[in-house]
Amino acid sequence: MGTEAPPHEEPNSFGSVQNHDDSEKEKAVDAWLPITSSRNAKWWYSAFHNVTAMVGAGVLGLPFAMAELGWGPGVAVLIISWVVTLYTLWQMVEMHEMVPGKRFDRYHELGQHAFGEKLGLWIVVPQQLIVEVGVNIVYMVTGGKSLQKFHKTVSPDAPDIRLTYFILIFASCHFVLSFLPNFNSISIVSLAAAVMSLSYSTIGWSASLAKGVQPDVSYDFKASTSTGVTFNFLSALGDVAFAYAGHNVVLEIQATIPSTPEKPSKKPMWKGVVVAYIVVAICYFPVALIGYWVFGKNVEDNILISLEKPRWLIAMANMFVVVHVIGSYQIYAMPVFDMIETFLVKQMNFTPCFRLRFIARTTYVALTMILGMMFPFFGGLLGFFGGFALAPTTYFLPCIMWLCIYKPRKFSLSWFTNWICIILGVLLMILAPIGGLRQLILSVSSYKFFS
Repeated sequence: MGTEAPPHEEPNSFGSVQNHDDSEKEKAVDAWLPITSSRNAKWWYSAFHNVTAMVGAGVLGLPFAMAELGWGPGVAVLIISWVVTLYTLWQMVEMHEMVPGKRFDRYHELGQHAFGEKLGLWIVVPQQLIVEVGVNIVYMVTGGKSLQKFHKTVSPDAPDIRLTYFILIFASCHFVLSFLPNFNSISIVSLAAAVMSLSYSTIGWSASLAKGVQPDVSYDFKASTSTGVTFNFLSALGDVAFAYAGHNVVLEIQATIPSTPEKPSKKPMWKGVVVAYIVVAICYFPVALIGYWVFGKNVEDNILISLEKPRWLIAMANMFVVVHVIGSYQIYAMPVFDMIETFLVKQMNFTPCFRLRFIARTTYVALTMILGMMFPFFGGLLGFFGGFALAPTTYFLPCIMWLCIYKPRKFSLSWFTNWICIILGVLLMILAPIGGLRQLILSVSSYKFFS
């Protein structure tokens, strides 16, 4: 393939340079690892993988975020986030093959090229792991809550069942799906998830519209004190940031697309990204604006919880969410599986085999399940992880890499654009976790573990 590195200079996943004698072994390992094992994806794989990665738990919390931001700031934050994240996603697609003969198949490989072999790892890997593990924990909670809502909707007179059990039910399918080897092998799951995201988003805003503006609707801030308003505002920024999370897997998705000097992977990848972002807009803006317009400050942190009728439609929407989050979990888990298996095989010298994959992936799924059971605070989790982890990797880290690598002329349009994104992203990273952490503390004060 025209864009693959020559054997004598092929970088491994953690940056060390391989000599010619090790190249065959290296190729065999890369053929086994999830990210580099298959490169025959089409542009539409990029479209539904990116939709699955972005449109998920975040869209359900957008009306709640609007209630904490208010009309003016809320609309502005939604639009600015959509524009900025589309720009930074374009940057990452462009940087995937910026060096002739190489492909930066993983986020941290790009970081190593921009910041140096060791520093790049320390900058990117912790943030990417926090994002992907954090999203998987949140999706465990989301899947469990959606199953619980489905149960209550179809059987309103049935005895209440603990959320813990629903999270366990949701997690059970991942103990099976986690053995699908790579991104291309989960394409059907991802496609189903993308269709479900569009479906339940449509149900969310259309059912809200049919319900009509509530008689007691109020667009005042949810909190009654200025302190509460401030902290809620900051947490809502994290909710919005969480809704634009696809950057953490974009290079890994692009790595599955074939590439030659004549037909680089960035062309089909960008085509898929544009389609995905159109779908994102179709999902996000109607849900956020109509949901807030109908319910005002009384909207729940999951819009589907605010909707009670028609029961069959709400039950179906919640099941759509479950199917979608199953796919989203796998999309975010795949790069983590790749990191774990790369470490075990290349650093710990374990032999690539099914037993190793079975133990590693089962352990990871079990860990995210247990943490989801222990901390099922949906709104607070969104705000905290959205600000603390997603803001750097989504809003400004690609811009910093762009400045380091391309070095645009000072005070040029590119220079100004990147620095504006960096400043906005850093502010988001600092401010949003404060509100999310406060919500987590308030939730913990009245919560019993595994209840």
